[in-house]
Amino acid sequence: MKTSRFYSLVKILMLGCFLLALGGCAATQVALGKKDLDVQTRTSTAIFVDPVPQERRSIYLDVRSGVMEFDRRAFKQFVSEQFTQFNDSGYRLVDDPDAAQFQMIAYVLNLEKASPSAAEAALGQGYQGGAIAAGAAIGAVSDSGNRYRGAATGGVVGGAMEFVSGALVKDVTYMLVCDVQIKEKAADGAFVRKDTQIDTKVSDAGSSRQTVSEVSTMKEYRTRIVTTANQANLELKDAQDEMFKKTAFAFSGFF
Repeated sequence: MKTSRFYSLVKILMLGCFLLALGGCAATQVALGKKDLDVQTRTSTAIFVDPVPQERRSIYLDVRSGVMEFDRRAFKQFVSEQFTQFNDSGYRLVDDPDAAQFQMIAYVLNLEKASPSAAEAALGQGYQGGAIAAGAAIGAVSDSGNRYRGAATGGVVGGAMEFVSGALVKDVTYMLVCDVQIKEKAADGAFVRKDTQIDTKVSDAGSSRQTVSEVSTMKEYRTRIVTTANQANLELKDAQDEMFKKTAFAFSGFF
């Protein structure tokens, strides 16, 4: 009986060592394949503003956010640098919205860990204007390092894998989702008509539809920008500057 228990224990330990080795190989692959920071920025829809004379190339920037982790001051600084140092079309940021030819209003919905599929979904939704909750825009947030958990169950092996999974290299993706609205003054004497349709459910028996027509002197363009940063064991503080820089570059690229 003692011999049987001994061999059972040996088998369990050998299986544990085997699984630990597999976990170590997986961690090594992630560490090597994700050792460099990879930041990508994509827009849901291209924006083409009308060309204007040099003296009218002015933009008022308004950045808003419902995300505590988002550093609005730092982000606006990156946008300012893009226009002052890298935009070769002569566009500049101004403080007076009435004096500006363009108004660019940005709303940051998310800046958090997410899965690659969540980033695709957020981009596919397009502009939402902050009308939906930030969490709903993203869906399930995934920490891909957790995929190792539960690889073995029971006894010594389960405890060993749980310990090692916490120490394995994690493949981490951060995502920034930003909705952008650009307003442009129409030509002198021109007016823009805007029709908005609002559908509201008033009860289980039916719904209500409202149609609002407005006339203004501003044309509107809307799009969504999604920026992702990926690296092994990535921390937000290490990704933030590059994410802000590439998102700010996309802002500048509209003009």
